[in-house]
Amino acid sequence: MTQSVVVQVGQCGNQVGCRFWDLALREHAHVNKKGLYDEALSSFFRNVDSRESDGGAHVVGGRIQHLKARAVLVDMEEGVVNEILQGPLREMFDSTQLLTDVSGSGNNWAVGHMTYGSAYREQIVDKLRKAAEHCDCLQCFFLIHSMGGGTGSGLGTRVLSLLEEEFPEVCRIVTSIYPSAEDDVITSPYNSVLAMRELTEHADCVLPVENQSLVDIVDKIKHMSHGGKPGSAIKRDSTIISGQGGLSGTEKPFDAMNNIVANLLLNITSSARFEGSLNMDLNEIAMNLVPFPRLHYLVPSLTPLYTLADVSVPTRRLDQMFSDAFSKDHQLIRADPKHSLYLACALMVRGNVQVSDLRRNIERLKPLLPFVSWNQEGWKTSLCSVPPVGHSHALLALANNTCVKLTFMELRERFIRLYRKKAHLHHYLHVDGMEQSCFSEAISSLSSLIEEYQHLDATKGTLMPDAPRLRIAR
Repeated sequence: MTQSVVVQVGQCGNQVGCRFWDLALREHAHVNKKGLYDEALSSFFRNVDSRESDGGAHVVGGRIQHLKARAVLVDMEEGVVNEILQGPLREMFDSTQLLTDVSGSGNNWAVGHMTYGSAYREQIVDKLRKAAEHCDCLQCFFLIHSMGGGTGSGLGTRVLSLLEEEFPEVCRIVTSIYPSAEDDVITSPYNSVLAMRELTEHADCVLPVENQSLVDIVDKIKHMSHGGKPGSAIKRDSTIISGQGGLSGTEKPFDAMNNIVANLLLNITSSARFEGSLNMDLNEIAMNLVPFPRLHYLVPSLTPLYTLADVSVPTRRLDQMFSDAFSKDHQLIRADPKHSLYLACALMVRGNVQVSDLRRNIERLKPLLPFVSWNQEGWKTSLCSVPPVGHSHALLALANNTCVKLTFMELRERFIRLYRKKAHLHHYLHVDGMEQSCFSEAISSLSSLIEEYQHLDATKGTLMPDAPRLRIAR
């Protein structure tokens, strides 16, 4: 059995991480009725006997004594981490997993990356090593951070490069929350573009999530619950609506948005946590979905996004669910994949679904999706028998699709508008180790990434039909 470690950096990273642990515990409690520490739990949790002086870990198969999350929590402000430590999840973490400061990064990538990255380098490496030492077979690091602020973008990407230095053989999957154009952080275009260069260089896979998409999805869910049929409402145990039925009590402003991202992580890790007829190794995601090393940005889409409590409202039919996964309404970034080019695609299905259902739907959808000519069979699939709590089945699609370039082009435009005026540059250049060349290198890296996607897009019109075959004379 393999294990993975979740690394949460900054306010957003820790809030999303907190929701992931809450929902993961709920999933395991739903399945694990006997209270045994099984292989499913060991993939993301340690079982510790607090009576032993060294907090000795208990073997798989015994009773659950004291669960600890396989996680490292980093933030340069104490607020969110303190909130977690005072909440229902406080027993899940101990001091060896936490690193906080009091002053924050002031929405400045350079402060997070250069100042805190250098000051806390040894402590971060020490905590990562300790987390890794508790694993028998470390398979993957999941890094969660946001792009717009200072700590998430700056220190988050510094942690990413440390992971590559210290654990070069271990897969690095990054969930990055991108700011919307109306973001209230004026310097977010600088922070995001500086972070993008690091993500392109040091991650194995990046799952980009746009704040605006999350807002749109939450609005859609609210509209469904208020404007649906009489008597319809969001289920109290729905994994998409937070606080209600979870561990966290009252709902906070970003909870519903954070829950959608936590749900993405629940589904991507489901094969590692539960049995299934077709399990997907986390390493296989990068191996199968990333044909070129820099083009490792995978567009996530989730279905179902909501369930209705009214029993007279039917749940999404299985075939409809597969269609939803390829519609832009279910994507966590705003773009239309059908007008762009697919390099590869993974379908991670949960619940009582047969391999034949999976194959039939792929064959049905294939003709509608523009794939690159040299990878028409670029599908990776997994079936996990345990659905999310409150659902009969669920599907996560991860598409390596050139449509991500639109998000990156918008980001570049916002960066250039600020950079042309040299606005706010002095805040960055005052930071020790930060030079103006960092900005020009970052925008150049982003532009060449966009160009690579555009080159691929240009081949879309030249997709070759099946080559004619020789007729064999009878």
